[in-house]
Amino acid sequence: MQTLIIAIASVVVGVVLGYIIRFVIARMNANSAEIMKHKIIQEAKEKAESERKHAISSANSEIQKERHKLENETKERRAELQKLENRVLQREANIDKKSQYLEDKERNIENKTKQIKEKEEKLDRIIEEEKKQLEKISGLSVEEAKEVLIREIEDDAKKAAAKIIDNIEKNAIETGDRKAREIIVQTIQRLSSDVTQETSVTSVSLPSEEMKGRIIGREGRNIRMLETLTGVDIIIDDTPEAVVISCFDPVRKHIAKVSLEKLILDGRIHPARIEEIVTKTKREVEDSIVRAGEDAIADLNLTAMHHELVRHMGRLQYRTSYGQNMLLHSKEVANIAGMIAAEIGADVEMAKRGAFLHDVGKAIEIEGEGSHAMSGADLAKRCGEKEEVVNSIRAHHNDVETQTVEAVIVKAADAISAARPGARMESFENYIKRLDSLEKIADSMEGVEKSFAIQAGRELRVMAKSDIVDDNQAKQIARDIAKKIEEELKYPGIIKVTVIRETRAVEVAR
Repeated sequence: MQTLIIAIASVVVGVVLGYIIRFVIARMNANSAEIMKHKIIQEAKEKAESERKHAISSANSEIQKERHKLENETKERRAELQKLENRVLQREANIDKKSQYLEDKERNIENKTKQIKEKEEKLDRIIEEEKKQLEKISGLSVEEAKEVLIREIEDDAKKAAAKIIDNIEKNAIETGDRKAREIIVQTIQRLSSDVTQETSVTSVSLPSEEMKGRIIGREGRNIRMLETLTGVDIIIDDTPEAVVISCFDPVRKHIAKVSLEKLILDGRIHPARIEEIVTKTKREVEDSIVRAGEDAIADLNLTAMHHELVRHMGRLQYRTSYGQNMLLHSKEVANIAGMIAAEIGADVEMAKRGAFLHDVGKAIEIEGEGSHAMSGADLAKRCGEKEEVVNSIRAHHNDVETQTVEAVIVKAADAISAARPGARMESFENYIKRLDSLEKIADSMEGVEKSFAIQAGRELRVMAKSDIVDDNQAKQIARDIAKKIEEELKYPGIIKVTVIRETRAVEVAR
C-alpha cells in the first residue's frame, strides 16, 4: 500500500513537473518570438531609413544636375542676349553717326541758303543804288540805265560763277583723291594675310638610320624607282634620321614626300609597292586640289562655279609667282576687291568673282600659248562665266580695255596684293621659269614620255618611250636636248641630260 502511494505520488509529481517544464519552455519560446519580432521590426526600420536616405540623396543629385544644366543654359542665353544687345548698340551707334552726319549736312545747307539770301539782299541794295545814280546821269533814261546795270551785273555774275566753278572742280578733285586714298587705306588695314615662305627642298624624318638603306634598296633600285616616278631628287647624306627631297615643282615634291612617308609607315619598300603608293598618292593629291578650290569658294561666299574652274583654282595652291602662293593671292585679291566694291557701291559678287579667277590662267598656261590673262579668260568664258567676269580676267594686265568698274577694281586689288612688302621675289620666279623651260624643251622632243628637272636644274632626267625609241635613238635624243638647251636658255654651270629607256613586261597569274 505504501508502495502504491509512493507510485501515485511520483506520478503526480512527474505530471506537475512536466507541466511546469512545458510552461517554462512555452514562456521562453514566447519571449524568443517577441525578441525576434522586435529585431525584424528594427531591421525593417533601418532598411526603410537607409532607402529613404538613398532616395533623398539621389533626388538631391538629380536636382543638382538639373540646376547646373539650367544654370549653363541660362548663361548661354545670357551670352546670346549680350551679343544681341551689343549688335543693337552697335547699330544704334551707327545710326547716331549717320544722323549726326545728316544734321551737319542740313546745317551746311541752311548756312549756304542764308548766305545766298544775304547776297541777294545785298545785290538788291546795290541795284537800287545804281539805279538812283543812273537816274542822276543826264541824258540817260531809266531803261538805258537798266541796260547798263544789267550788263555790269552780268559781267560780275559771270566772273563770280567762273570762280565758283573753278573752286568746285578743285574741291571735287581733291575730295575724290582723298576718298580714294581713304578707301585703299581702310581696305589694307582690314586685310590680314600670311606671307608665303617657299623653298625647293623639304625633309622627311626617319624612325632609324637603318631606314636609309631600305629606301636606297639593293643596288639603289628603290630610290631610283621613287625618283623616276615622282620626278624629284632624293638626297641621303649624313643628316641623322632624315632624308631631303629636292624639286622646284611643289606638286611633285609634295607627292614624293607623302609617298615616302607612307612607305616608311608601311615598311614594305620595293619597286612594285613604290609604284602602287605613288599612283595612289597622285589620286589623293588630285582630290585635294578639288577640295582646295571648293574650300576657297566657300571661304569667299561665292556662288557655285563650273567644276573645271574649281579644279584649276585648286591647282593654284601648288603654284607660286614671285614667291606668292597663287591660291592665297587669288583669295587675297578677292577680299580686297570685295572691300573696295562695298565702299564705292559696286557689285561685290561680280568684283570678288573676277578677282578670284583673275589668275586662273596660270594653272593652264603650260597647256597653250599666250598670256595667262587671255587663256584664263577663255577658260572662264567656256565655263559659262558672265562677260563682266571674263573682261575682269582679260583686262587685269592691260591686254584689253576695262569695260566695267568691277574690272578696274580687280586691277587695283591685284596691284595692292602684289605690292605689299615681302609679297614677291623676282629671283625665285626666274629660277622656276628656267626649270620649267628645261622640262618643256625635253617634252617637245619626239619619243619623250615625260621629263623632270632635278638637282636645282643641274640635271634633266628624261623618260623615253621604250616601244618607239631604241638605245641609239635615246643617245640622239640626249644630244638634241642638250644642243637645244645651249641655243635657247641662259644658265650657270652645266646641265646633265640623262635619257632613261626602260622596258617592262607585266603578266598576272590567275
